[in-house]
Amino acid sequence: MVDPGLDLQGPMSALCIQQPWAWLIVNGIKDIENRKWSTSFRGPFFVHAGKRFDHRGYEWIMSEMGLSIPKPGEYPFGGIIGKATVIDCVRSHPSKWFFGPYGFILTDASPLPFIPLRGQLGFFKASSSIVATAEERDV
Repeated sequence: MVDPGLDLQGPMSALCIQQPWAWLIVNGIKDIENRKWSTSFRGPFFVHAGKRFDHRGYEWIMSEMGLSIPKPGEYPFGGIIGKATVIDCVRSHPSKWFFGPYGFILTDASPLPFIPLRGQLGFFKASSSIVATAEERDV
């Protein structure tokens, strides 16, 4: 269920993340999102799966982490796939997923039914209708 504290009347932030990283986040496996830029954003956001797939990252995950994850053709692309909460932005962290130079520490991640949406760079606002759709589908 969508957090009762969310403002469902207004827009909510979203962040576009390549697969398979987005899948790892919403499934509670990856606890930090690496970026080249810092952010002052804190709070809940939608995880948007971008249209690109990180093949090198996938191979690294398979060889170094030994995880059993979906095959490259089995991921959703181009829409919201879940939610998470940013609680901090750091320059170092003990997480095995931290590569920096900045890391957004994530909590409360969970998948949502797919909602098609065009992505944007950085944090962007998903309209109140997208928020309402997410609430309807997250029962």
